[in-house]
Amino acid sequence: MTQPFLEERLPVSIKMGATYADEYAVEITKTSSGSESRRLIHPYPTRYYNIGYVGKTTDLWAAIVGLYHRAYGMYAGFRVRAMDDFSTNDNTSAPTALDQTAMLVSSGVYQLQKQYGAGGTPLSIGLPSRTIFKPVSGTVLMGVSGVAIPAAGFTVDTTTGKVTFAANKTRNISNITKAARAVVTVGSHTFTTDDTVYVSGVSGMTQINSARYSIYSTDATTITLNVNSTAFSNYATGGVVNTFPQTGEAVTCGCEFDIPFRFNSRIDISHEAVDVRDIENVEIVELITL
Repeated sequence: MTQPFLEERLPVSIKMGATYADEYAVEITKTSSGSESRRLIHPYPTRYYNIGYVGKTTDLWAAIVGLYHRAYGMYAGFRVRAMDDFSTNDNTSAPTALDQTAMLVSSGVYQLQKQYGAGGTPLSIGLPSRTIFKPVSGTVLMGVSGVAIPAAGFTVDTTTGKVTFAANKTRNISNITKAARAVVTVGSHTFTTDDTVYVSGVSGMTQINSARYSIYSTDATTITLNVNSTAFSNYATGGVVNTFPQTGEAVTCGCEFDIPFRFNSRIDISHEAVDVRDIENVEIVELITL
């Protein structure tokens, strides 16, 4: 069931001394002998922040207190930009299309996510991941088989983190030239230089199969690919090109993102001066499902 959510960001003026931690849901049962039985309830980290603000009364009410009331306290969620973890690329670096593996949801639809714990050998269940529900608009990049996909090739829902690829363009191949950039004859088509294509099923020039290439140029019946085919075998027959991700292709993603949170405590306000208030120990907790 969809839960209430405010598509606004918690004010970033968190004062120095704020703390945060990621926690995993692990059920631990101790036996009478003192041994432990541990069960991982789910593989997603849950982040907690303990934050505070100090400032003029009107400023605090316009920011944090106002959000608290709009959210009805612990009821509705909101966005938080984690200053140490807002990018799929090394936490704070500019994202690229190849940062993370996107999770398949359904045909042509993928969920943005980020893995944690790289740098050592993971458990057999793999690395933990955070589902990215709230990507920052205009920052999402996608790749297929190591090739960046132009923005025209997909759409992003910034409220769910789901990416939908554009409808497939596919044509049968009738010839491929041996050239610094291979010219592929596909007949009348709608491919553009914004597309990338996966080539498969070619006989003769088999070296071109099972790979994705960007389109360098087009004319009425051909597409020119960014691949040097001069050393390939001669084209014989067959083959097909597809823009849609094909079975076995790795789909990757990158973006800046916010993390969905809700308040996990009430807000206590201290009077510091006539027009100055201090807010301490406000706990917020990550929403791992929406």
